[in-house]
Amino acid sequence: MKFFQRLGRSLMLPVAVLPVAAILSGISYWISSAAGGSNVVSAFLGAAGGALLDNMPLLFAVGVSIGMANKTDGTSALAGLVSWLTITTLLSPTTIMNLQGLSSVDDVNPAFSKVQNVFVGIIAGLIGAWCYNKFKDTKLPDALSFFSGKRSVAIVTAGLSLVVAVVLMFVWPVVYQGLVTFGEWISTLGPFGAGLYGFFNRLLIPTGLHHALNSVFWFDVAGINDLVNFLAGSNGAGVYGVTGQYMAGFFPVMMFGLPGAALAMYMTANSKRKKVTYGIMLSAAVASFFVGVTEPLEFSFMFLAPWLYLVHAVFTGISVGLAAWLPTRLGFGFSGGFIDMVLQWANPLTQNPWILLLMGVAWFFIYFFTFSFVIKRFNLKTPGREDDEDAQDADNLETSLTGYHGTAEKFIAGLGGKANIIDVDNCATRLRMEIADPSKVDEHALKRAGAAGTIKTGGHSVQVVYGLNVQFVKDAMDDLISGRTARIEAAEAAGDLPFDGGGVATATATATATGAKTLTLRQPVDGTVVALADVPDPMFAQGTMGPGVAIDPTGDTVVAPAAGTVASVFPTGHAIGLALDDGTELLIHIGIDTVGMKGDGFETLVKTGDTVVAGTPLIRFDVDKIRAAGLSPITPVIVLNNDNATVAFD
Repeated sequence: MKFFQRLGRSLMLPVAVLPVAAILSGISYWISSAAGGSNVVSAFLGAAGGALLDNMPLLFAVGVSIGMANKTDGTSALAGLVSWLTITTLLSPTTIMNLQGLSSVDDVNPAFSKVQNVFVGIIAGLIGAWCYNKFKDTKLPDALSFFSGKRSVAIVTAGLSLVVAVVLMFVWPVVYQGLVTFGEWISTLGPFGAGLYGFFNRLLIPTGLHHALNSVFWFDVAGINDLVNFLAGSNGAGVYGVTGQYMAGFFPVMMFGLPGAALAMYMTANSKRKKVTYGIMLSAAVASFFVGVTEPLEFSFMFLAPWLYLVHAVFTGISVGLAAWLPTRLGFGFSGGFIDMVLQWANPLTQNPWILLLMGVAWFFIYFFTFSFVIKRFNLKTPGREDDEDAQDADNLETSLTGYHGTAEKFIAGLGGKANIIDVDNCATRLRMEIADPSKVDEHALKRAGAAGTIKTGGHSVQVVYGLNVQFVKDAMDDLISGRTARIEAAEAAGDLPFDGGGVATATATATATGAKTLTLRQPVDGTVVALADVPDPMFAQGTMGPGVAIDPTGDTVVAPAAGTVASVFPTGHAIGLALDDGTELLIHIGIDTVGMKGDGFETLVKTGDTVVAGTPLIRFDVDKIRAAGLSPITPVIVLNNDNATVAFD
């Protein structure tokens, strides 16, 4: 499951190019419509958008190769390109004609005329990434030393791609026919088939596999190519009244339905938690309406109330099916939000888009009343409705150990015991684990043991938020799981204080502030300040880590926002914890999921225990490398020890 989640995230890198193509194509249509026909400007912009759309499979090959590599490196991108060129050239109709001794290209199986597709692009990307991960450190004999290391990657990739091309020569026609048959079957189901697609599209969001499903209907894998044909307008293979049927129904849900659900979750939140819930729901609803970015909203309840998420998936299926049945068609380049609706309103293939607005109003009320009823009827723990027992004192859990080993013992018990823990790792503030049976995880016990929150990301993956000292809890868990009792006894005898590499004891404030407080800080990195709820990570967006704000960076250096002490620096350099002079514990986390970059693109300028003042450089980073890895560079600034704090920059 972890592989598929990583693949889904990697697919977002090439998909992120689509907004550019959508904007260019949309502006081209508006100019053409206003001018009463095509002109130089509209033709120029339309061709620019087409340059990206026509090469989407190649972008997938490169993007997947980068995203699936263990470390962000241009070598992996080159390997993906090599694999793509090798496979598509060997499987081109002309090559197949010569290999099979045919007299004409027309005699070649039509499957080979469709070999330059996203499916093959993904395969090429996976080959490139695997060869990079496996052979980037290969050392050859001195006579061949020039080809050692990264230089060997492209060579091995070409060789492996030759083998894959031979296999695909026999397999691809069968796969292609199966995909075509599947697409034709969906097409024969009409609106019902479109509805099935909409349902499974949402149902697969938690695993990231919806991108694979989208490629069948939106791109030219099974001959449907709904998205690309729609954006191509009258210049493409789209058919008025048909093209867009697998996209139109998303607009009412994303622009109106989910905001209605957000209002329902706010209205049903406990009165003392309405303020926090309001901030989360408002920003998430705005993102869903304007841009069609639904993850912040969906992730706020998909794990807390999975049955409610199932209702959402059913509603999406109904909306997509209904739109396909009605005489309305509309497409998008990125997602079904207001911006894409405006851009594509003048597209020649757009049909009665005003119907989608009427559907949207209806879906707003349907979502609002359904969510309100289901949440209250079944007492679902949506944001703002968490159990009070989660706030109980951690001392209620008995343990025979003290310090971090005591916390670790409680965590192990809350995770279902040692036998239930397959693997333990950590990032700046959270434990990342593989659990044999996630149903045995007791989230209430983990919270009472000191966890700020728990999230089950799918399959056997579980994350537990702890704080800046999570590394010591992880080490203590390793001690307990592996039975290193001598080290445990030594740690207890020493008072269980963590030590840095120089043997200097470090400590952070242990008292948790409870009073309302506004922190006026220097902005730690240049960029645009955004609401915490807009961060594409539910742990940050839902305030589980603590209150704060985020920055979409334009600069490359994080500086200290106030005077204090460096409490912790994560080994990969993507996050830093500060203990300010006023007792505030602050976390600055550069990017989302950047722990996977393993330090590539990050340079730490301070060490644990250093005293800093406002403006002291802390970390230098490469924002382009973060984006190239398919990750968001948005940088949350979080207060860890005061849930009532508010952060403002001067």
